[in-house]
Amino acid sequence: MKNVALSAAVIFVVLVMLLTAFVGFAVIEDGQTGVKGDMGKISDEPLATGWHFYNRIFSWVEIWNVKTQEIKETANVPSSEGLISTLDLSILYNVPKEKVVAVRKTIGRNFRETVLEPYVRESIRNVISGYEVKALYSEKSRKEIGERIHAFLKEKLDPRGIIIQDVLLRDVRLPMAFAQSIELKLQTEQQAFQKDFELAKAKKDAEIEVARAEGVAKSNLIIANSLSEKYLRYQWIQGLQKNDLQVVYVPTEASIPIMEASRFKDKPYAEA
Repeated sequence: MKNVALSAAVIFVVLVMLLTAFVGFAVIEDGQTGVKGDMGKISDEPLATGWHFYNRIFSWVEIWNVKTQEIKETANVPSSEGLISTLDLSILYNVPKEKVVAVRKTIGRNFRETVLEPYVRESIRNVISGYEVKALYSEKSRKEIGERIHAFLKEKLDPRGIIIQDVLLRDVRLPMAFAQSIELKLQTEQQAFQKDFELAKAKKDAEIEVARAEGVAKSNLIIANSLSEKYLRYQWIQGLQKNDLQVVYVPTEASIPIMEASRFKDKPYAEA
């Protein structure tokens, strides 16, 4: 009796192991979807989020990422003059849930290596080859290049179910000789700007000195015109009336003032 029970238990365990060995289990999270194949035929409907069981012998399930993804590309491309520049780009893309099955059927799971990367490289070569190398130095031209690459990829990949969201130029490294010439040009322009500044400053300083000299000349003229005989006599009389004056203006016969200074307060002035 015990042997029969033991045998039954063993058979049950074996059956459970056999069943679980052929049962697959997939968990699809948010931002993902699944593609299921049965007997070599891919289902037309993508799998929703949640748990999914399937028979390992006859079926399979692939989990696809439908969130925004990035592909980084570094390319050495010739300009219209034949000079080689190096560009670092980031391509933002995704495969929408409703397009996943179509991409899986027409391109395959490795769609990135099969179509996305080749088209990215082709777009870079085609677009950059139409620009002179100096255009890569301009922020406006860089933006235009990104927009043209985006348009090229959108035209090629949208019908295939791959959505290009944005194209970002992270860095542009110009040819060494051209970069040095640009640096020299900037230095020359900076030196010229400095010279212009110094010249303008010198002119302004000269104008200030001329204005100051003109002011002194006008002031001296006004003072000279105001020194009449009557005014000098008035100053002399005022000085005689004050004992604390240090300077006395004494009129002479030639109407030329003589200034006597530095007397002691306790000694009166004497007119010569």
